Amino acid sequence: MANHREERYTYEDCKKTADWLLSKTKHRPRVAIICGSGLGGLADLLKDQVVFDYAKIPNFPQSTVVGHAGKLVFGNLSGMPTVVMQGRFHMYEGYPLWKVTFPVRIFHLLGVETMIVTNAAGGLNPAFKVGDIMVIQDHINLPGFSGQNPLMGPNDDR
Repeated sequence: MANHREERYTYEDCKKTADWLLSKTKHRPRVAIICGSGLGGLADLLKDQVVFDYAKIPNFPQSTVVGHAGKLVFGNLSGMPTVVMQGRFHMYEGYPLWKVTFPVRIFHLLGVETMIVTNAAGGLNPAFKVGDIMVIQDHINLPGFSGQNPLMGPNDDR
């Protein structure tokens, strides 16, 4: 049986992407916001925007979900240097977890200290209306039951 090693982004791949972004904008974000369905308009609130199509960012996956614009927007939100993902990538689009989590690794290399992730999970509660805000206190990692975990593989202390 052949020794199969799943392809993964290396630290060097992540650094190349982060360095490319940093070379194209003066923004140095401290906050990252990953927008789920319907919340991509949040990026419109950023001042002094620099916008990148995912397709032009080295190593960046492409979002295929309707309503996910596929843009990374840098700017200032209420004076805070921020980067906003207008759409993200999902396992159900066929991406492995190591690609789904790639932007989080990039954000770390950009200097992000706080991350906010949004999604449409609240839509499961019939008492909620579109646009209602809820906070998830915990979750069940269902893919983890099948051995899917974004932290699998060798640890890199960097």
